[in-house]
Amino acid sequence: MRLTDASIAIRPRTPWEAIDLGVLLAARHRRLLMLSWALLTLPLYALISLLLWDSPSAAMLLFWWLKPAFDRLPLHILSQALFEEPPTLGQALRQWPRLLKVQLLPSLLWRRFSLRRSFTLPVQQLEGLAGPERQRRLAILNQRSGNTARWLTLVGVHLEGALWIGLLTLFYFMVPHQVEVDWGWHRLIEAANGRWLWLEHLTNALYALVLVFWEPIYVACGFTLYLNRRTELEAWDIELVLRNLRQRVAALTPLVLVIGLGVMGLAPRSEAAPAPNPFDSPRLVHQSVTSQTARSDIKGILDQPPFSNKQTLHRWRLDKPEDKPAKPADLKALLQHPWLKWLGKALEILLWGAVVALVSLVLWRHREWLRTFVGRRRSVAPPAAQLPQQLWGLAVDGQSLPDDIAGHARQLWTSNPREALGVLYRGLLNRLLNDYRLPLHESDTEGQVLDKIARLEDPALQAFSQVLTRHWQALAYGHRLPSDELAMQLCNDWGALFAARKTSS
Repeated sequence: MRLTDASIAIRPRTPWEAIDLGVLLAARHRRLLMLSWALLTLPLYALISLLLWDSPSAAMLLFWWLKPAFDRLPLHILSQALFEEPPTLGQALRQWPRLLKVQLLPSLLWRRFSLRRSFTLPVQQLEGLAGPERQRRLAILNQRSGNTARWLTLVGVHLEGALWIGLLTLFYFMVPHQVEVDWGWHRLIEAANGRWLWLEHLTNALYALVLVFWEPIYVACGFTLYLNRRTELEAWDIELVLRNLRQRVAALTPLVLVIGLGVMGLAPRSEAAPAPNPFDSPRLVHQSVTSQTARSDIKGILDQPPFSNKQTLHRWRLDKPEDKPAKPADLKALLQHPWLKWLGKALEILLWGAVVALVSLVLWRHREWLRTFVGRRRSVAPPAAQLPQQLWGLAVDGQSLPDDIAGHARQLWTSNPREALGVLYRGLLNRLLNDYRLPLHESDTEGQVLDKIARLEDPALQAFSQVLTRHWQALAYGHRLPSDELAMQLCNDWGALFAARKTSS
C-alpha cells in the first residue's frame, strides 16, 4: 500500500475519534457495503430458515454464529477503497470465498466471543499473521486501543438490540386495526407448539435486516481503530511529511546543481593551502589522557544536570517492623477485658438478628410468589362468583327476560323494534353469563365482549354475536334499524343456536 494514495488524512487520533472516522468511512461507501452484505447474507439466512423451519431459534443462532465469516467481505471492500479504487459489487462477491481460507475455524470457534473481534480481524486477514507472530502483534496493538475495541463491541451489541426492538415495534404499529392480534398467553403457547413459526422467522428476518445496516459500520470502526494504532506505532504521518520533503528537494536538485557549477566556474583559481591536521591541535597534544582522569571526568559530567537532578524531599514514612514500639501494657490489658468480649458477642448477636429479620421480611413480602412456585396450595373449591344483574344499564338477569326470547322479539318487532333488538342482545349477554360462564364486567366494551367470545372457539356463536352486536351498535348509537328480513333472520338464528345448545346440554 502507498500512504500517499490514502483517501483519508493520515494522522494520529484518539481511539474514539478513530471510531468516528470509521462511521464516516462506512457512510462514504454505504451503498456498496450494504448491498454486498444483503446479497451475501439474506439468501443464506433464507436457506438456513428453510432447512431449520421447525427450529427458528437454532436458525437464528447459526446465522448469528456465522457473522465473523460475513465480516470479511466489508473489510476487504474498505481496505481496497482506502488506498485504491473500491471494487465493484461483482468483484467483491467473487473474492469472498477466497477470504474464507484464512483462519476461518479459529474465527468461528475460540475467537468467536472475543470483544476485540473487529479490531483483530485486519491482523489475520490483511497482514496474514498467525501463531506466535499474531500474538506478539496483538500484544503491541492492544496496549492503547484494546479497551476501546471492547467498548465498541459492547455498544454495538446494545445498538443491535435497540434497532431490532425498534423494527419489531414498527412492525406492530403497522398492523392494521382491523386485524385483531391477540398476544395472550394461550397464543404464546400455540407459538411454542409450532403454530406461529412464521412469526418467529419474521422476527429473525428483522434482525438480519438490522445487520445489513449496522454490521458494515461495526467492521469499519474496528478497521479505522486498527489503522490509527498502526499510524501511532509506525509513524505514518512523519513518513508522509518526509516523502513530501523529498519530492520538493528532488524538484529543486537540478536548479541547485546549475547554480553550484556556475559559482565554481566564476570563482578565481589560486594555490590551495594545505588543510590543517586536526590532530595537531594543542587541545590534544598537550593533554594527558589516562583511564583514571577519563573516569573522573565522566563521573563529574554525569553528576551534573541534565544527567543528575538531585532533590531533597521531606515526607512521612512508616517505621520498619523491627522499629515499631511495643504495645503498652495498659492497651493490652484493655483489649483482654471481659466486658469488651461481651460487647463483641452482643454485636455479633445483633448482626445475626438483623440478617434473620431481613430474610424473614423478604419472605413475607414475597409469600404469594413462594406459594405459587414453591408451596402446594390446598385444593379448595373457588367461591361461586356472583353474576352481574346489569351491564351498561341493560338488565341481563333471567327474571327480566321472557322464556321464549326469539318469539317475544318477533312480536315486538312490528311495534317496538328497538326493544325487540334489545331483548335479543340482553338475552345473548344472559346466555354468555349463565350457559358459557363468560366473565363479563361493567367496564367491558362491546369489542372486548366479542374478544372473549372468540376465545370460546365456537364459530356459530362468534358469527351470530358479531352480526347482532354490529346491528345493536348501529341502532343504539346511530339510530339505524336493520331491515325486517334481517331482524327475522336474527330471531331464527337465535332460536336455532340456543335451542341446539339446550338440547346438547
